[in-house]
Amino acid sequence: MTQLQFHTDLLGQRDKLLYYAMSLTSDTEEAHDLLQETFLKALTYRDKFVQDTNIKAWIYTIMKNTFINSYRRNMKTKNTFDSANNDFHLKVQKDKSFPSPESVYCSKEIIECINALEAEYKIPFNLFIEGFKYKEIAEELNLPLGTVKSRIFFTRKKLVKHLKDYAS
Repeated sequence: MTQLQFHTDLLGQRDKLLYYAMSLTSDTEEAHDLLQETFLKALTYRDKFVQDTNIKAWIYTIMKNTFINSYRRNMKTKNTFDSANNDFHLKVQKDKSFPSPESVYCSKEIIECINALEAEYKIPFNLFIEGFKYKEIAEELNLPLGTVKSRIFFTRKKLVKHLKDYAS
């Protein structure tokens, strides 16, 4: 595919891509930004396009992935805009230096319930809630990945059963 054919095919999808961008963002300006970023990535990574494949699907995938990555990035920063004076503010959480008595009691009860589990369930689950990935837990405990996943799953089920008052 020549460069001219690629550009023609790319620009031929503009209206449909804009419609798709609107369905993802629900905002005209964000949709135009997403479309522009998609075009930029498509042109930048033109050499990655495999000839005689579906260019439309390739471009739509770029747009979808760009939107998802942008959404995840925005969720991590948790920024918000104050529409009153258009100043940029970071979302500030309430002061959590003094937890409520209810939350302290609930936390203690949850911890007691976790500690009452058998070691084969408690250890992988504690590693999981500390932030370890399944694969890391499996390597650390010298267990198959599926075993780690099932033990964490069953631990969750047991905790939901024992702590059903807090589940809702």
